Amino acid sequence: MTTADQPPDTVAGSEARRPLRVVMFVYNDVSRDSRVLREAATLVAAGHRVTIMGRHGPDEREITRHERDGFDIVLVPIPHKWRTWVYRYRRPWRMYGLVRRRFFHHLLRGPAGWVRAIAFIGIALVVAVASLVRLPFIAISGGFNPAKHDSTIDWLIRWRFGVLGWNNAAAAAAPKADVYHGHDLTALPAAVRARSRRGGLVVYDSHESFMDSGTNVNRSRWGKAVLRWFERRQARQATALVTVNRSLGEILGPRFGIKRVVVVYNTPARWDVPAERPNLIREATGLPVDAPIALYHGAFFLHRGLEELAASILQPGMERVHAVYLGYGSQEATLREMAEDPQYGGRIHVLEAVPPAVLPLWVASADVGVMPIQASTLNHRLSSPNKLFESLATGLPVVVSDFLEMRRIVLDDPDGPLGAVCDPADPASVAAGIRSIVDLDAEARDALRRRCLRAAHERWNWETESARLVALYDSLGLEPAGSPAAERTTAGSGAG
Repeated sequence: MTTADQPPDTVAGSEARRPLRVVMFVYNDVSRDSRVLREAATLVAAGHRVTIMGRHGPDEREITRHERDGFDIVLVPIPHKWRTWVYRYRRPWRMYGLVRRRFFHHLLRGPAGWVRAIAFIGIALVVAVASLVRLPFIAISGGFNPAKHDSTIDWLIRWRFGVLGWNNAAAAAAPKADVYHGHDLTALPAAVRARSRRGGLVVYDSHESFMDSGTNVNRSRWGKAVLRWFERRQARQATALVTVNRSLGEILGPRFGIKRVVVVYNTPARWDVPAERPNLIREATGLPVDAPIALYHGAFFLHRGLEELAASILQPGMERVHAVYLGYGSQEATLREMAEDPQYGGRIHVLEAVPPAVLPLWVASADVGVMPIQASTLNHRLSSPNKLFESLATGLPVVVSDFLEMRRIVLDDPDGPLGAVCDPADPASVAAGIRSIVDLDAEARDALRRRCLRAAHERWNWETESARLVALYDSLGLEPAGSPAAERTTAGSGAG
């Protein structure tokens, strides 16, 4: 297995390498997905031809195309037929005509269609029974409220007809390629389907342990088991697995039976700090020059330590520290309410997200980057968040949760610590980490900033990390995609 501690793969016979046609699939509109955009630009720079198949917004009906940084982006809408299925599921008496038509359609195709006809009837019955059971609760509440009545069946139906509906449409719209590169489980099926139609190889780029992320964690055990089985089945079609850190690679490779695992940390490109340190945060908030700024930047979601950071500035010795939140997300309203709460004395500030091109200038304006991610999921416990590398890239010292990956990066640097670790659930521990940085004298703070910037320039940067991705594609380009050797590679990687 390739890890971040090993040199990029070397491939004998480099003269046989050839440019590849690469199609990436990702279940979003691509515009804010820094990893996908960086990977595509890197492969283009290495001589490959890249197309990204992304997802349109809910109101779009047509496929659109545009070019960016030397690659094409094709946005495919989610087929609206899936909404009809959900509507019928919620009103099961409307399914009769559909079930009858599809049953006879498959039945009349002969033995090849009989299994599908029987399976279709079975699925329809399960959905209808589940819907009928739910009808009294819907009636009592005065109508269907997804937030109240969402169930595992709802979730799986949205997956089947929404997510997989888009995957099928994206695979059909994708050009022929040598490699189909699927990002996360929400887009991997498109890569597998495109490969089955046109030949080639599949690369699975798993940004996280999917079933241990977000709202998936709270789903029923049997529902998660269904998607775990589906993910393993899809992933075993891949020649290689690309993931975001060593810990995830050690878990996901064996889980999927993929022997070739390439770790590419999601680091930004090297950034040169301006001669005069930026001061954008103080200018935006009106803070005095000597007010220490503890910055959280990124998504405002639950379990990211937003409340713990706020509580930390109420701890003894933190009276001068201001907590600044720069970003967007579902918890923005809560943060703004906290900013108005008199107990914080006007020391909480919420700023809107800024474009990626200017983000380093804002991050460099702070005194310490704080990311007390909570231990609520496996993904969180194994995370190596983008904001950590974005902070180091500007020379900003950090306080992070005392979890394996973040501890390795912050405390095990060969030149010395790049900040501090904390118990993310304990505001006093978060405060102690912040004070260990902001209470340093000017000379020690400058030395720490230089150490962070040196670590970013020498180790934690995209130029270094992306070499492994390029090496992977160099090896995939040794043989034509349809050659026996390439097919053997695919079969070997799928064994498990």
